[in-house]
Amino acid sequence: MENIADYKEIVEVIKEQGGDAFKRCFQCGLCDTVCPWNKVITFSMRKIVREATFGMTDIEAEDIWRCTSCGKCPQRCPRDVRQIDSVIALRRVATEYMAFPSAVQPIRSIRASLLAEGNPLNEKREDRAAWAEGLGVKPFEQDMEILYFPGCYPSYDPRLKKVARATVEILKKAGVSFGILGKEENCCGESIRKTGDEEMFISLAKANIKTFIDHGVKRILVSSPHCYHTFKNEYPEFMVHFEIVHITQFLFELIEAGRLKIDGKFAKKITYHDPCYLGRHNGIYDEPREVLSRIDGLELVEMAETREDALCCGGGAGRIWMEVPKGERFSDIRLKQAVDAGAEELVTACPYCITNFEDSRITMEYDDVLKIKDITEVILEAIKETEETGEVNA
Repeated sequence: MENIADYKEIVEVIKEQGGDAFKRCFQCGLCDTVCPWNKVITFSMRKIVREATFGMTDIEAEDIWRCTSCGKCPQRCPRDVRQIDSVIALRRVATEYMAFPSAVQPIRSIRASLLAEGNPLNEKREDRAAWAEGLGVKPFEQDMEILYFPGCYPSYDPRLKKVARATVEILKKAGVSFGILGKEENCCGESIRKTGDEEMFISLAKANIKTFIDHGVKRILVSSPHCYHTFKNEYPEFMVHFEIVHITQFLFELIEAGRLKIDGKFAKKITYHDPCYLGRHNGIYDEPREVLSRIDGLELVEMAETREDALCCGGGAGRIWMEVPKGERFSDIRLKQAVDAGAEELVTACPYCITNFEDSRITMEYDDVLKIKDITEVILEAIKETEETGEVNA
C-alpha cells in the first residue's frame, strides 16, 4: 500500500480533527456486521480504523468515501470508537491533496457551486425562492412565529419543490405566522463538511448565522434532517443557539395544540422510513408516526428494518452527490422492503431519502407498485380530503 501522506501526518490529522477515538478499537468487527454496505459488497470499516491506527490509510482509495455516516456502527460500538469522526478526518486529508477517486469527482463541481451560488445544485442564488411563487409567502420578519428554511433540494429540485409547497400550504391552513429568507439562505453545509471540506462548511455556516442574527431569527423550521442536525448540533460550535424544529415535530405540535385538524380519510397502506439524521442521530422516531396515526383510514405497516435499525437510503455524508452503480444502492433494498411489507406508499421526511427512493422506483420499474411521498404531502392530501367533504379545518 502506498500512502501520499506519512504516518505522522495522517495520525496527527485524525487526532486534530476529533478522530483520535480510533485508538480505542480492539477489532471486534461489530461495525462490519451492522454496516449497510455489506448488504451489497464486501466492505470493512474495521479495516479503515485499523489502518488509521498505524497511519497506513490509502487516501486515494474509494473506501474512505463509502461511509454514509448512517450512525449504525457508532450506535453499536462497545468502545465508542466514533468511526464517522475518523472517516471525516481522513477525508480532510484527501481533500487537502485533492485526492478524489472517480466516483467522488463530482465533489469538485459541488464545491464550486456552493462557493458561487450557496447551493450544491448549480442553480442561481436569485432563484432560491422561485418555488414559492403564487403561494403568497412573505420574507421573514422578526415578529413572525417561525422562519421556514426549506433547504437546497426543496428550493431547486423539481420533485422536492412539491414538499416545500406542501409545507407552506399546511402552515397557512394552521394559521402559522412564518416567512422565508429566499436568496439570503445558504446551504446548511452539513454534507460538504462530511466530505472533509471544513473550510467550505465554516464559510456557509458563518454566512447563515449572520443572516439569522441580522433578521432576528429565534426559531427555525426545517424540512431536511441534515439541516436540523447541523443547525441544532453543529452551529453551536460558533457560540450561537437557535431553536430548531423539524417539520415532523412541528406537525405534531400543531395537531396537539388543535391548530391543525385532519378529519379527512386517507385509506391507504403506508410504511414510514426513518431518515438516519432524524432517527439514529437525533432520536426522532415517535412524532412522525404519531402524526400519521391521526389520519383516519391510514394503515401504517413497518418494514423489516425500522426505527433504530432502519436501513440508510445511501445519501448521507455527501454520497447523494457521488456515483453509485446499480447493485450497490441501499435505496433499491429499501423499496423492496416496503413492497414486501405490503405498502402502497413509502413515506419519509428527508429530501435525500426521497431523491434516492424516486431514482430507485424508476430503475426498478416500480411506477405502478409503490409511490414515494414526504409526510407533508400525505398530511396535505388528507386535509384537502377534509375540505372536499365539507369539514372545516379550524
